[in-house]
Amino acid sequence: MKVDENGIMSGYLQRPGSHPWIGEHVGKYLEAACNSWKVTHNPELKKQMDRMMYELINSQLKNGYLGTYTPDYYWTSWDVWSHKYNLYGLLAYYTTTGYKPALEACKRIGDLLCNTFGNQPGQRDIILAGEHMGMAATSVLDPMAELYRYTGDKKYLDFCYYILSAWEQKDGPKIISILLSKGQVNEVANGKAYEMLSNLLGLSKLYRVTGDPKFLKPVLIAWQDIVANRLYVTGTTSSFEHFQGDDDLPGSTTDNIGEGCVTVTWIQLNQSLLDVTGQLKYVEQIEKSVYNQLLGAENPESGCVSYYTPLMGVKPFSCSITCCTSSVPRGIALIPYCTFGNVKNVPTLLLYGPASYREKFITPDKKNIELSLYIESSFPENGNSVITINTSQTASFPLSLRVPSWSRSFVAEVGGKVYKGTADQYLVINRVWKTGEKIKVSFNIPIMVLNGGKSYPGQVSFQRGPQVLAFDNSLNIDFLKEYPFKSGEKLLVEKPGNKNEADILPKQWIGKQAYAVSIIDKKKNDSRQKLTLVPFADASQTGGAIKVWMPLDIANKSIENKLWEKF
Repeated sequence: MKVDENGIMSGYLQRPGSHPWIGEHVGKYLEAACNSWKVTHNPELKKQMDRMMYELINSQLKNGYLGTYTPDYYWTSWDVWSHKYNLYGLLAYYTTTGYKPALEACKRIGDLLCNTFGNQPGQRDIILAGEHMGMAATSVLDPMAELYRYTGDKKYLDFCYYILSAWEQKDGPKIISILLSKGQVNEVANGKAYEMLSNLLGLSKLYRVTGDPKFLKPVLIAWQDIVANRLYVTGTTSSFEHFQGDDDLPGSTTDNIGEGCVTVTWIQLNQSLLDVTGQLKYVEQIEKSVYNQLLGAENPESGCVSYYTPLMGVKPFSCSITCCTSSVPRGIALIPYCTFGNVKNVPTLLLYGPASYREKFITPDKKNIELSLYIESSFPENGNSVITINTSQTASFPLSLRVPSWSRSFVAEVGGKVYKGTADQYLVINRVWKTGEKIKVSFNIPIMVLNGGKSYPGQVSFQRGPQVLAFDNSLNIDFLKEYPFKSGEKLLVEKPGNKNEADILPKQWIGKQAYAVSIIDKKKNDSRQKLTLVPFADASQTGGAIKVWMPLDIANKSIENKLWEKF
């Protein structure tokens, strides 16, 4: 609601825009606003997004052009890129409201792109129409595949095929061929993470509308490479906006890690792969990113955003208009669509935060059911939830609960029967459901010790369930007077407990989670002092410098070895 409407619309109301990619912001805004409004129905938000949508489509030229450039610079730099985000935003508005002029504006964009770019005489080369070896311009593949899905117009599908052929031309990024031959995203084109992930997302969408497995294979190769070699513990990737070498994961404020746009696009890619496969490994990545890097990039009080969000140092929150200021709220608005839905035709709860959901589906015996779930939960503070089931009629059908890979002792109880879940699997409860029934879910949330690996040798970090914990110096002033974390000097510590230490947080602190680690000083007769850790998403909110990786020795080696073995 505090968005600078004039600022993000200025390039459309008076061309040219003040900078080359100013056109992307309104599309990102519209998608975020639509996804937020669908779950809030906030009337003021609806007025704002209506106003922005009308301004945008009324600035479209008769030939379909909807960018911020003057004719002498059409289709240079970030022009196609801005059209991509307008397709995102207007398609979101159409699917949210059914307002057909928004879809017609998208079709005019699609028609213009199809006429402008291609291999026929008089058409332009899309590789030359954008930055980063053409990856910026060709990432329009994603919304063009969506436009084909909504219209069924084959020319949009043909345009998607043209983009794939352009990738493989002499000066193209060769996204598919390099992934198939080398299997490493940092070897593709110039390694620019945001644009490449956007192209991979588009390729996954093309698979979804065609079912052709050759489109999915390179995406899965890239996903595996990122998870195995290029993913931070907080669920983001890239340094200086590029994929780096294997296990090269610098984390300071000067390393420009975890661009907010990269984090959001990584979540989108995992969501798309979850939609395709139903595999839990994609939910796990979504959960990791959401509870750490995504929420950690936005200040919980001001809403200001970190363009880059470091693991070590002060988060540089800013409210100025940037690509990441537009992207991070967009990612947060996507969260409700990652948490519950039909997985392989079974209503499935994927994340356990407090929420309410509604879903229509057909039972195995062909009954049309309106189902609602109401989740009472304090997750991630604890693993206890009560799920109230309401159905339009009594019926027999399966209901599935995701059992997280990190969970311990997962138990669900309903109707006097106890169901035990297995980590990293779906727990399916198949029974006759009556409206008003309640499922009581409980599971332990363990503290895990992570090894610093190549980038942080001899250092450790702590993870509680999906949340990475961080040291915030504003909460540890007394500790730092005695133990200033000198380079290379390790402190012997005991594993933090699950007991919440929230009473030590200052009054202005937003969030209730804090955990204590006991420091043992061998030089001072084994005296102990508490080290306070908070979730990475909460850390640095009051300007404190943070540390995720710390030079600590773990007192209980058996615990250390058991937990490191898992990772």
